[in-house]
Amino acid sequence: MKIDKSTVNKVVLAYSGGLDTSVILAWLREVYECEIVTFTADIGQGEEVGAARAKAEQMGVSEIFIEDLTEEFARDYVFPMFRANAIYEGEYLLGTSIARPLIAKRMVEIVNETGADSISHGATGKGNDQVRFELGAYALKPGIQIIAPWREWDLGSRETLLAYAADRGIPVEMKRGKASPYSMDANLLHISYEGGELEDPWNEPAQEMWRWTVSPESAPDKPAYLTLSYERGDVVAIDGEAMSPAQVMQRLNQVAGENGVGRLDIVENRYVGMKSRGCYETPAGTVLLRAHRAIESITLDREVAHLKDELMPRYASLIYNGYWWSPEREMLQQMIDQSQAYVNGEVRV
Repeated sequence: MKIDKSTVNKVVLAYSGGLDTSVILAWLREVYECEIVTFTADIGQGEEVGAARAKAEQMGVSEIFIEDLTEEFARDYVFPMFRANAIYEGEYLLGTSIARPLIAKRMVEIVNETGADSISHGATGKGNDQVRFELGAYALKPGIQIIAPWREWDLGSRETLLAYAADRGIPVEMKRGKASPYSMDANLLHISYEGGELEDPWNEPAQEMWRWTVSPESAPDKPAYLTLSYERGDVVAIDGEAMSPAQVMQRLNQVAGENGVGRLDIVENRYVGMKSRGCYETPAGTVLLRAHRAIESITLDREVAHLKDELMPRYASLIYNGYWWSPEREMLQQMIDQSQAYVNGEVRV
């Protein structure tokens, strides 16, 4: 459903500075004749986000938000999810799904701070992220207007985007070297790969695709040991060194990745009704899930543990489908968090 252009005066745009969002920025101005506020989030994706400021300024944006949300992401989203041992369809650790409610929340906050009336995102019309962004925004600010260019415009390919940018003098930084053939998403919890040769599930992923993990064949022949200290279901220290949630994940990503832990190759059922083959690297998440189940096996009451396992698929589906801010997820979270009172101690992995 298209929005009445007369109601759109100021839009908060989720902005990376890349081709898609740079074209979206110009397209919004051209089609909706509105003012733009850009928002760029660092959630541990390992890429420089500061360059987005210069690109936004180059395109005449005066209100620019660039924020490091890594610690908030780990503390308020990833850790609560792992208290539930959440896993989707028996395998997927929800790396992309869990990042979207945080971005939606911050966009709504910026709408309130700047007096904007709408938000816009670059998620395509065939993926899950459009649903996650929009359900989150509607839950936090009912009535917010959401502009999804990929569902409106006729720019259906990279070539048409490049032509649009060239026609309007939009600065597009072309990455040097060989471009990745995959659609990729990264944050502190995971990196995902889709598209290209992966569209055929018979094709084995190329070894050079993986970025965070070594193959089991290349991993050290001697095991690495870590001792994780738990308080109320959360890891608070590694090998006796106190760490914040983000520091815990950074350390586990490093050690687990070096030891060949965290690769996944699956076909999942998307919320929008299609199947999607994706490959994932989730080193820290893989360790956190196993270690948490291990300490719960000792510290949880039997019936509580079994009830958690019954509730977990529903909890995981809520996150996957974009319902993090729903009352049912919040109710489940309270139950899960209450169960963690005695999940204290150390786990050696």
